Amino acid sequence: TFVIVVRDITQRRQSEEEIHRLAFYDPLTELPNRRLLIDRLKHATVTSARTGQYGAVMFLDLDQFKLLNDTQGHAMGDELLKQVATRLKTCVRLGDSVARLGGDEFVVLLERLSDSTLESAAYAEMVAGKILAVLGQPYKLRGHVHSSTPSIGVVMFQGDQESTDQLLKQADVAMYQ
Repeated sequence: TFVIVVRDITQRRQSEEEIHRLAFYDPLTELPNRRLLIDRLKHATVTSARTGQYGAVMFLDLDQFKLLNDTQGHAMGDELLKQVATRLKTCVRLGDSVARLGGDEFVVLLERLSDSTLESAAYAEMVAGKILAVLGQPYKLRGHVHSSTPSIGVVMFQGDQESTDQLLKQADVAMYQ
C-alpha cells in the first residue's frame, strides 16, 4: 500500500516571507531597518578586519522634515521619505547598504573601499557629494514641489575595534559638526 500526502505550502511560505520582511525591512520605504543594518555593519567590520580595507558609515537626517510633516501632514512626509529612499539607492554601489533607522534618519554603509586612508576618504566624500546633489533636487509630492536637503555625518572605519553602536553614534555626532 502507498500513502500519498499532497499539501500546498504556498500560504505558509508567503507567511514566512512576510514575517522576514517585517522583521528586517522598513514597511514604508522597503529599505533595511536598524536590525538588518546592525547585522550588515557587524559583517562589514569583520570583513574590514580581515581584508584591511576601510569602510564608511554615513548618517543622514532630512533638514526641515518635521516642518513638512507638521504643516503638510504625514502623508506628504511619508511620500518624501519614499522618494528619498529611491534616490539614495541610486547613489551607492550594488554591495553597499542604504537603511532607514526611523523618522527621517537614514544610514548609508559603504564597504570595501580601499586599504588607503586617502582613497577611501576621497570615495566617501564623493558619495556624500553625490547624495547632497541628488537629494537636493526638488521633489514632486502630490502635485506640490518641495525642496529638501540632508545633513550628512561620515565616519570611516578599518577593522572591528569599534562597536556598531559606537560607529553609528560617531556618524550621528559628525552630522552635527
